[in-house]
Amino acid sequence: MASKAASEATAPEAPGAAASSDAPPDPPTETYAPTKAYAPVSPGDAASGKYVSSSVSGAAKIMVVGPLGVGKTTFIGTVSEIKPLSTEAVMTQAGASVDVPPDQAKATTTVALDFGRMTLDGELVLYLFGTPGQQRFLPAWRDLARGALGALALVDTRDLTASFDALGHLEDLGLPFAVAVNVFPGSPRHSDGELRAALDLLPETPLVSCDARDERSSVMALIALVRHLVLAAESS
Repeated sequence: MASKAASEATAPEAPGAAASSDAPPDPPTETYAPTKAYAPVSPGDAASGKYVSSSVSGAAKIMVVGPLGVGKTTFIGTVSEIKPLSTEAVMTQAGASVDVPPDQAKATTTVALDFGRMTLDGELVLYLFGTPGQQRFLPAWRDLARGALGALALVDTRDLTASFDALGHLEDLGLPFAVAVNVFPGSPRHSDGELRAALDLLPETPLVSCDARDERSSVMALIALVRHLVLAAESS
């Protein structure tokens, strides 16, 4: 089964700190054309109260999950075609003592949710909901997941074990997901096989890499998730 490390006594070991000689998983290689993938709201649509293009024929709620500091807020801000909603707040001294992100310079954290919207091929609207990363926010996390079609789980190779809880929660909810390795400067590089073994992923679970600051690679990660959801629906 997919990762159960959040609930089991012994979690699968993450790869060692030393970088592997193998390359990490690459994002899909298809050409991404923003002018095609996005369907901006025209002035006429805005004036009439329409918030998405008239060509849109479907919508899906997608969760963006992962531990503290993995890049969820940045990811949603990068791909959103509207001004994203963010609930970032400065960490208190009490919170800083228990919330230790890989990036020690991080001074803020999401306290409710992040929200953004993007349109694929002018036909499918994705409503993106980013969750708080800390375990104590799990009740809100589960509420946000209601009605979601799937999830994109961001992971950071600087601390793979921090992602176990999020992956375990997705499995407990029965929510299909894809995994995107958010590549940070200087982060350890591991092969596809090493990452799948460390995260205990099923063979069919998509595993890609992205840079949450980069529009193209972030959108391609969402496309990989959507394709996975479509295939899962067709096979059910």
